[in-house]
Amino acid sequence: MIDPIHDEKILILDYGSQYTQLIARRVREVQVYSEIHPHSMSKEAILAFNPKGIILSGGHRSVYDPGAPDLNPAVLALGVPVLGICYGMHLLARHYGGEVKPSQTREYGPATLWPDALYPVPFPNFLKQGHVVGFGARPLPNKVWMSHGDHVTQIPNSFQLFAKSDNGIVAGIVSKDGRMAGVQFHPEVNHTENGEQLIHDFVHGLCGCRGLWTPQGVIEREIAIARQKVGQDHVILGLSGGVDSSVVAALLHRAIGSQLTCIFVDNGLLRLNEGDEVMATFAQHLGVKVVRVGAEERFLSRLRGVTDPEQKRKIIGHTFIEVFEEEAHKIAGVRWLAQGTIYPDVIESAGSKTATATTIKSHHNVGGLPEKMGLALLEPLRELFKDEVRQIGLELGLPPRMIHRHPFPGPGLGVRILGEVRKEFADLLRQADAIYMEELYNSGHYQKTDQAFAVFLPVKSVGVMGDGRSYEYVVALRAIETKDYMTAAYYPMPHELLARIARRIINEVQGINRVTYDITSKPPGTIEWE
Repeated sequence: MIDPIHDEKILILDYGSQYTQLIARRVREVQVYSEIHPHSMSKEAILAFNPKGIILSGGHRSVYDPGAPDLNPAVLALGVPVLGICYGMHLLARHYGGEVKPSQTREYGPATLWPDALYPVPFPNFLKQGHVVGFGARPLPNKVWMSHGDHVTQIPNSFQLFAKSDNGIVAGIVSKDGRMAGVQFHPEVNHTENGEQLIHDFVHGLCGCRGLWTPQGVIEREIAIARQKVGQDHVILGLSGGVDSSVVAALLHRAIGSQLTCIFVDNGLLRLNEGDEVMATFAQHLGVKVVRVGAEERFLSRLRGVTDPEQKRKIIGHTFIEVFEEEAHKIAGVRWLAQGTIYPDVIESAGSKTATATTIKSHHNVGGLPEKMGLALLEPLRELFKDEVRQIGLELGLPPRMIHRHPFPGPGLGVRILGEVRKEFADLLRQADAIYMEELYNSGHYQKTDQAFAVFLPVKSVGVMGDGRSYEYVVALRAIETKDYMTAAYYPMPHELLARIARRIINEVQGINRVTYDITSKPPGTIEWE
């Protein structure tokens, strides 16, 4: 069997760029596996990784700053192609005798890239060909994304220029042997025109990769690994109905069949009819063994009187672990716990060991269960980004509507009900949210937004319904656009659609008489209200 991970891969050394994960995703989009590692990765580890090529990320430092990260000497020891992006380009230039200095004209944002040669040596398909009167066929300029305050002022003797910006700044260099290249701009961001082609040219052209990283190849690999690891043992999985756990369930069911038991904890904080939909999808249609545990009363009783968001999250997380553990002990022969860990979780977890960050809010997980229960951990998605997980899910036959659902918080409606969580509030919110989602789907705006949901506000407002006065609750609607969920802009929902949604909620949900729309971006707000 061809192994899409071990047969060809690209190593990305992280120098602190905010775009490093984007680099890895762009490489995978051209069907080649990539991994992100710290710039300080040891020579032994780099040699053992045995990449087809290496990409040096950008970074927020200047290469001439005292203590700034230097070029890892192991990068050059392998003799594989190297691409330096922004800070990575500065490292290459400086190492080979060039000069890097602060720019008098800084470039942040869009810029124009001009080729310096008829056919750029390292990336022949990156700059589009066009006809200019009197000159014949030649590369046309590209719109690219810059983010730098330094630039290469002297190109090393062993390199040559292949592109510069409209400000005359060196924007692309390539070694004369064609094995190393550096670009001042960021090909990995969407703002760079034809940037994916540059990544493709590097990975397939310079590095000679064939493109083995495909959904089917990943599925075959993970099935083989799961069967080898598990043997005749039994595996349990906490099934939430979210994308990650759903894809794990479908993948492992294909791999080990009845040796997998999914535990679906119905905590009373799910969306309308969600529990029934999960059971219909997995137990009835796919034949997955699912144990549904009705635990609404236990969760709601623990949450009674609690208003602090962090305390609510902890109560919901601890209660989930308690219920899950009780059910797991009823299943004989369990040796493995499967989890929907994905690659960004792995990267962030590794980074958190060396970085200090302010906790905005804790995350609901089953952390601690493997050690506590004496189980080995099975994480078949840990090398995948979210978009790759969705592709795998579709390949496994999961419903597109399930795979493309917006993110849903681990604590469920517990953090979409502001303040104390009560069953009455959860029931009202479920109905309002279902109407909101139905209208978004019917109008085509669900697919245009990256996350949308309703929030229950524990306040009452005066209204007029029929000929009488009403005094009922308020819900807020939220919809955002985002690329990475680190920043987000509110979605400009058409007013006529908002009016229809509000009218339906007020008319159909008895207990709500006012609907508002949240137009806060992130920052300063968060995406969820709690």
